[in-house]
Amino acid sequence: MELQQRINAFSKLGTFISQFSSEKFIKQDNIPHNDLFFEGFKHQIKLAQENNGWFTKTNIVFSLNGWSKLLTNKNLTKWTSSYIFSNKSYKNVAIIMAGNIPLVGFHDFLSVLISGHSVIVKQSSNDKHLLPFLAKYLEHIEPKFKGKITFTEGKLENFDAVIATGSSNTARYFDYYFKNKPSIIRKNRNSVAVLTGNESKEDLENLSEDIFRYYGLGCRNVSKLFVPKDYNFDAFFEAIYKWHPIINEAKYANNYDYNKAVYLMSEFDMLENGFLMIKEDKSFASPIATVFYEYYNDIVSLKNTLEAEAENIQCIVSKELNNTNVAFGETQKPELWDYADNVDTIAFLLK
Repeated sequence: MELQQRINAFSKLGTFISQFSSEKFIKQDNIPHNDLFFEGFKHQIKLAQENNGWFTKTNIVFSLNGWSKLLTNKNLTKWTSSYIFSNKSYKNVAIIMAGNIPLVGFHDFLSVLISGHSVIVKQSSNDKHLLPFLAKYLEHIEPKFKGKITFTEGKLENFDAVIATGSSNTARYFDYYFKNKPSIIRKNRNSVAVLTGNESKEDLENLSEDIFRYYGLGCRNVSKLFVPKDYNFDAFFEAIYKWHPIINEAKYANNYDYNKAVYLMSEFDMLENGFLMIKEDKSFASPIATVFYEYYNDIVSLKNTLEAEAENIQCIVSKELNNTNVAFGETQKPELWDYADNVDTIAFLLK
């Protein structure tokens, strides 16, 4: 299979997914195999919601909308044009996926197949319904993918390289278990925002998307703010208020109540507005319904701090630091060439 064939297949998959990119699913004409797959994928979305209370229809649709926009011939061609796909020695690449947000492992899945390799997928039990169905659609669109996609719930076997995502604890296990294989091992990371006090209301409203989308469960969600001394949080709380209905969702509310009780009993200082707590803390990984903050004295010393903590940070949201930072409201809209942990997955796979 040539690279262009693989690009064409994923582009058609993107067109299929586009039918599910808004709350009201709309069946379109002229989409191959739609009669066979449209109702089936609606059912898989329903099963995904039932299996995982964090996977609301809104969050699943948000993820699908993002992928429908990325999986176009233009985007896929632009992404792959930066590499030389001359390798004809194709391997079996295993992927161990996380399950914190819908289709969180799709980029690795796409990267392995677009590189020409075969993929062996071990999914999280929290996100097991969507990807196998999309893989079946891909095989119908391009039959040459048949035999190149395997899903397993058992022990990984017969693989040449591995991409594994987990917690910092499981990463140590992965490092040991896969020490004799080429690998990408991903650990816990969180995203941060740097505020100066000069942000517009629109900036802060966009920041709320970075905080609350997927309930803050993604590594690209902002879990910590860096703010100047004497920063006034009033404008921040006012701007994020549009997310207040989130407290009506049971799983989020339970976490909010529990974490608030822990903070109060521990006599921690914190500010809260009825659906979000902010607490001064040097850690990066904040609990659900909580955002940590830390004061900084000047931008230069803050840059040094962020560079020293680079292994713990996925994204930096800011207007002030440099052009590698993410714009407010854009953390959950990565491009195909925005790699997790800044590790170029395609370059790894081509080696």
